[in-house]
Parts: sequence; C-alpha cells; structure tokens
Amino acid sequence: MAAERFVQRLGEQIGKEFAASQQYIANAVYYDAQTLPRLAAFFYAQAVEERNHALMMVQYLLDVDAEVAIPGVEAPETGFDTIAAPVELALAQEKQVSDQIVALMGVARDEGDYLSEQFLQWFLKEQVEEVSTMSSLLSVVQRSAQAPMFVEDYLAREHSAESEDPTAPPVAGGAL
Repeated sequence: MAAERFVQRLGEQIGKEFAASQQYIANAVYYDAQTLPRLAAFFYAQAVEERNHALMMVQYLLDVDAEVAIPGVEAPETGFDTIAAPVELALAQEKQVSDQIVALMGVARDEGDYLSEQFLQWFLKEQVEEVSTMSSLLSVVQRSAQAPMFVEDYLAREHSAESEDPTAPPVAGGAL
C-alpha cells in the first residue's frame, strides 16, 4: 500500500491542514468583529475547506489501510493590526502549504509510491487556485484598506457562488 515514510509525512500534513482551518476561523472572527460579514464568511468557508482537506487525507490513509494519527495543533494567531494582516497571513500560509504538498509529492515519488503520488495531484491543482485567490484578495484589501466595504463588494461579486469540485478526493465522514 502506501509507503511508510509517505504515511508519516501525510499524517504531519493532516495536522497542518487542521491548523490552517483554525487560523482561518481566527481570521473570520477578526472580520466578524470588524463588521465585515463577507470577509468573515469567506474565511469561515476557507476554514471548512481546510478541514475537509485534512479529512480527505484521513480518508486516503483509511483507504490504503494505513494507521491514522490526528496531531494536535498550536493556537492560531488572533491579534491583527490591519485589515490586510489576516489575508497576508493566509497568503503566506497557502504558499507554505504549496511547498509542503510539493515536498509530499517528492516523498511519494522517491518511495515509488505512485498511488500516493496520484492522490496528491488534486492538491497540487488546489494549491495553485488557493494561492491565486489569496493573492488577488490581498491586492483588493490593500487597495481598499481605507474603504473596506469595497472588499465586501468584491467578495459579493467574485466569490458569491462557490461550487464543489467533483474531482476532489472523498472526505472522511462524508461531506459534513
């Protein structure tokens, strides 16, 4: 089944995905407190997406009959000085996750674990989208720092109808 080294590293990534989910909840709470409901909703939805990424990884490990360990996570950052700070953090986080997924792909390839390599293909595509989305959002937030309602309008126009990706791996526990 899956290479032991890959299983261990994917287990670590599960923790990183759950940590990203927690960070996005913290971002959402910050924007909720600032009465920016669309920014808050955007990050609440991102939190669910990151949680689901972790659960996709859990399901994969279950599917390949590997041991699943759920690591703990550190508390997220909650103090932000500017309206752009949570998005700056999110962009840095998405770039870091991209690097982590690429490194996981390298482990699968080094181990000759072609099934795990194939599993990660979707995550590579997803990370391109995530970095692009956060980069665009950061540009809008930076330009609109003095008038954050413009960001709310942007999100209403550009991110109002997110659809599910039928090519996404299954989530452990179903789509909760």
